[in-house]
Amino acid sequence: MKKLLKKILVIIGSLLGLIVILAIGTVLYINISYSKIARKSMKLAGSEVKTLTISNFTFRDLNKNGELDPYEDKRESIDTRINDLISQMTIEEKAGLMFITMISMNKDGSPIEKPSLKDPQTLIVPGTSEMIYAKLMNHFNISSASNKKLIPEWQNKIQKMAEQTRLGIPVTLASDPRNHFSVNPLSAIFAGDFSMFPEPLGLGAIGDSMLTLEFADIARQEYLAVGIRVALHPQADLATEPRWGRIFHTFGEDAYLTAKLTTAYIKGFQGDTIGPNSVACMTKHFSGGGPQKEGIDPHFPIQKGQTYPGNNFAYHLIPFEAALKAGTAEIMPYYGVPTDQTSENVGFAFNKDIITGLLRSKYQFDGIVCTDWGVINNTEILGKVLLPARAWGMEKATPEERSIKVLNAGVDQFGGEHVPELVVKLVKEGKIAESRIDTSVRRLLQMKFKLGLFDNPYVDVAMAERIVGNGIFMKKGLLAQKKSIVLLKNDTIAKTPVLPLKTGMKIYTENINPEVAKKYGKIVTKPELADIAIIRLKSPAGGLPGQGQMDKLIPAGDLDFKGEEKEAILKILQKTPTIVDIYLSRPAVIPEIAMNCKGLFVNFGATDEAFLEVVFGKFNPDGKLPIELPSSMDAVRKQKEDVPFDSENPLFQFGFGLHY
Repeated sequence: MKKLLKKILVIIGSLLGLIVILAIGTVLYINISYSKIARKSMKLAGSEVKTLTISNFTFRDLNKNGELDPYEDKRESIDTRINDLISQMTIEEKAGLMFITMISMNKDGSPIEKPSLKDPQTLIVPGTSEMIYAKLMNHFNISSASNKKLIPEWQNKIQKMAEQTRLGIPVTLASDPRNHFSVNPLSAIFAGDFSMFPEPLGLGAIGDSMLTLEFADIARQEYLAVGIRVALHPQADLATEPRWGRIFHTFGEDAYLTAKLTTAYIKGFQGDTIGPNSVACMTKHFSGGGPQKEGIDPHFPIQKGQTYPGNNFAYHLIPFEAALKAGTAEIMPYYGVPTDQTSENVGFAFNKDIITGLLRSKYQFDGIVCTDWGVINNTEILGKVLLPARAWGMEKATPEERSIKVLNAGVDQFGGEHVPELVVKLVKEGKIAESRIDTSVRRLLQMKFKLGLFDNPYVDVAMAERIVGNGIFMKKGLLAQKKSIVLLKNDTIAKTPVLPLKTGMKIYTENINPEVAKKYGKIVTKPELADIAIIRLKSPAGGLPGQGQMDKLIPAGDLDFKGEEKEAILKILQKTPTIVDIYLSRPAVIPEIAMNCKGLFVNFGATDEAFLEVVFGKFNPDGKLPIELPSSMDAVRKQKEDVPFDSENPLFQFGFGLHY
């Protein structure tokens, strides 16, 4: 038996070694291939832009012809500049404008040119030179990076690269949210050096449009300082289906509160009009991504589309109507199928009734519409499909057919894609008219001109270091974290409220930094030794069969604690008077926890410092629940996905929140 076991281990070891060798070999092969592609792409680079003066007017000679072209002349109207530029563009240059995908940087701030196992994203997208010089792309979504010095330095480098293309069209840099406490790699970026506020759901708990405006203005200043000019947010969806895994980036389930905060958010980023000091907002996910059937997010291959059992489609439009009135620059539709709401059951980006009929015609929106990421092609790493294309309703169609469908629906830009050659092919084969491409190119160029990128795309690195994450911004973020915390229960012992706690007690903690906790009392290692226990939890995040690679990235499934995890929590609560705090990325079903704890808080992104200041009375809790907390999973299953406030006998109602 031992010999057999030894042989099995040797075989397993050999197989693992072979896998490692193959992986390394594959990466080496790809690196060599990418290096060749990068060198070839770099040969396409032209000369750098020079500043010239003609008739006492100084301008950037973007096409390097030694003359002042109308598109280079900031004294001309934007329409005149666009008309001149479009007349000079090839179909390849036009197509390059219509694609936006992820981009990152090396640790030293240099542009990435080849793939690395340390950064899986580099295995998905081409190198920077290939995208800028060969594919002529100039819209990118920056990920990962959070260093306030390296981002602006890198941004200036890629702008310099873009200058060397034939027409010198500048790069527009976009970002998912990066000013919040927690992070989901599919929808947000770790704050790093940037100021840290609660999640948008926490802004909903505060409910103050002026604070939301202040947050957005702070984020705008930080984005602008490092060269980020498009915010891929706000998320104006409504949290009417409690199992949906993206609730934490909504403002809650109330359409009118969401509309109010969405308006403030957009005004804070864009101002009253879009200009050189604006960050353009791409509001998502039109026409409302909240009512997912059984809460299953349409990132998943098992998605079932959006459903409206309460006939409440119009309710989900209310925040978007506010966003359009506030002047949102861009709109992103979601993946899901608005089941039986339009003439065909296809995803929003493919749906002409939604994009042209509703958004363009009814609401008269003439700004940029960009698909969500990856609706055309599968996302692959080393030949393995990481994510299938989220082409719901168009699964059997080819990438060409999907692209035609998207363009005919009225969309301008392909998110998470880097295949402009596909659009070039469609035009050259007569399947899409170049005049249709010009319509979208005009919108995309108009935004670049409004943001002032053609006149000066560069940023001041020293200024960025002073602005990003400065002391004032950090203090405001910490204050907002405290304001967003909601007190749900404050039990009494001997007729005296447990909260706020007094300092100097013997404290048992879980998931709290001991260095922060010891400022308030003596830390003990066992609950039974403590006067009080303080534990911080996260709302349950399960998985679903068939979720594929997404199961660790987007919460799904039931909302209650189960099995050993639940038993361990209740054991502490029954042994020692306990204060419980739960980070809500989505609602949690917690009747036993609420019954057995002495004090109950929920937060939407708060540091240990912010939380303990509330627990020990340095700050009076003020937040109100922006979502209901259901009393059972049975109640959750009985809810209608598109209807707010419909949980049967909720444990805690929308708007509930105690004070000391």
